[in-house]
Amino acid sequence: MATIDVVDVHKRKVGSVELRDAVFGAKPEASLVHEAVIMQRACERQGSASTLRRDEVSGSGKKPWKQKHTGRARAGSIRSPIWRHGGSVFGPKPRSYAYAIPKQKYRRALQSALSAKVAAGSVMVLSALTLDAPKTRLLAKALLQLGLTSTTLIVAGAGHADLERAAANLSDVKIVSPELLNVYDVLRYEKLVILERDVPRMQEIWA
Repeated sequence: MATIDVVDVHKRKVGSVELRDAVFGAKPEASLVHEAVIMQRACERQGSASTLRRDEVSGSGKKPWKQKHTGRARAGSIRSPIWRHGGSVFGPKPRSYAYAIPKQKYRRALQSALSAKVAAGSVMVLSALTLDAPKTRLLAKALLQLGLTSTTLIVAGAGHADLERAAANLSDVKIVSPELLNVYDVLRYEKLVILERDVPRMQEIWA
């Protein structure tokens, strides 16, 4: 079980917290992490691409010319796929790309991603992160004091609506609850910040 320092908004050590090996000390499993990311990205696809089939494009259904004795190739419809402005044959239609992998596999993938973050020294535990007002500039200033100048994922549970509002205009910052923590976000953001009060909840959910 690893121990990590708890710091305040001025980056001064104010305590320490133990991180369970089951969540933050797991064996790296790159293949599982890759599988989880591919699944998550597939589930996020809109699947709204749509093409027109031959029965949907505009145009007459009349045979363009008679079958024989014209010197031209046979043709039955101007909406044929081989004609310009004709219908699509195997074009996409609205569909869902979502699928699921077993929950235990996804849990192990997240544990592997979190463990890699800890091993890289990219995890910070904050005693608290409160703002006088839900203003973007106040959150940006607080993150700058902490030396968080790169992409940052902040794990904050219920009662932090002000943080979400403040982070709405910061493209490099995302607020997520322990329940909604996911593999893609952990990998996508360079730094992971966890509020001290949410560490037990996070370990309870993902152990």
